[in-house]
Amino acid sequence: MNRINRRDVLTMLGCSAAAFPLMTPMAFAALPSDNRLVVVILRGAMDGMDALQPYGDPGLARLRPQFEIGPEAGATDLTGFHALHPYLSPLLPLWRSGDLGFVQAVSTPYRAGRSHFDGQDILEAGTAGDIPPMTGRDGWLNRLLPLIPGAHGRTAFAVGREEMLILRGPADHASWAPDTRLDMAPATADLLLHAYHDDPLFRESAEIALGLAGTTPSVEGKRGDALFGFAASQLRQDARIAALSLGGWDSHRGQSQQLRRAFSALSAGLLRLRADLGPTWDKTMVVVMTEFGRTAFENGSRGTDHGTGGTIILAGGALNGGCVWGDWPGLDEAQLLDRRDLMPTRDVRAYAAWALHGLFGTGRAALSSVVFPGLDMGTDPKLLI
Repeated sequence: MNRINRRDVLTMLGCSAAAFPLMTPMAFAALPSDNRLVVVILRGAMDGMDALQPYGDPGLARLRPQFEIGPEAGATDLTGFHALHPYLSPLLPLWRSGDLGFVQAVSTPYRAGRSHFDGQDILEAGTAGDIPPMTGRDGWLNRLLPLIPGAHGRTAFAVGREEMLILRGPADHASWAPDTRLDMAPATADLLLHAYHDDPLFRESAEIALGLAGTTPSVEGKRGDALFGFAASQLRQDARIAALSLGGWDSHRGQSQQLRRAFSALSAGLLRLRADLGPTWDKTMVVVMTEFGRTAFENGSRGTDHGTGGTIILAGGALNGGCVWGDWPGLDEAQLLDRRDLMPTRDVRAYAAWALHGLFGTGRAALSSVVFPGLDMGTDPKLLI
């Protein structure tokens, strides 16, 4: 039997493992500050009341009778009112160390039609509710960059099949997308992993490549872990801001099974980021956002539909965590928005703005007029240590 070397494998694949990470939407910015910011966009509208279950409100069990809710169903109690979804429980050590927190009942100003596309555009553009025009639109991270003195070098770049709107705009940045997408049979993917198994230099790159591409079911579960690992490798160098996105959060049917996979991937990704950043984790804040929340009540398919009020997940060693921010509006029918959605009690942009203020010293006037036009930042929630 002839021995197949790694070069033979790559020749058969017709591509380079080193290029595979450039397959999934991700963006980076290099800044002079020693602090790091990671923004994660969860595409599909994460159900924030499943991630952080307000089981202390009796309305939750009434509105979701077939859902598994609270500590009795396997969730981890955090505050006596809130419980952490079972598949986010790997993050419990972060909560206990003050490196994890949540913001409840938040949303963008978007109210028009609960469209994923419009909601995501408004979230990434940071606008006051109007859908940004197709031409000339830019993102709030791009508008931030010129406000930070001394930005240099790789001020920003986007990596993936599409440029993320959150970093699009006139501020210096670059983007790259592959001409073809990786489409590999399971047997071929296994062959690549086997070929690199004993190679300390290329084994991790091969795992990241296949994880980013979601090539096989056996590797797809590592996708979030791979994304965050690749981001950490850039943040350890000259990148100071990273933005990436994770799909799979639309849970109209079978929400329990759907979010089990999504929460597991997010947990693995955040833990991978902490491990790979090492001491840099202490200077890092992670802001996990989604375009809107979901209905307060379950539907006939054991899922939830597009809603309004949602949840931000915060992490990082720079976070003053171990707590839940935001006012709880209640789940009685009269307290719901349009008698169907969790009522938002604060603009999601306000928390992003205060994070930028604390990490990079950006002034409030610029944040509320340039980065997030029309934003009332309100009082400081004191997110950072």
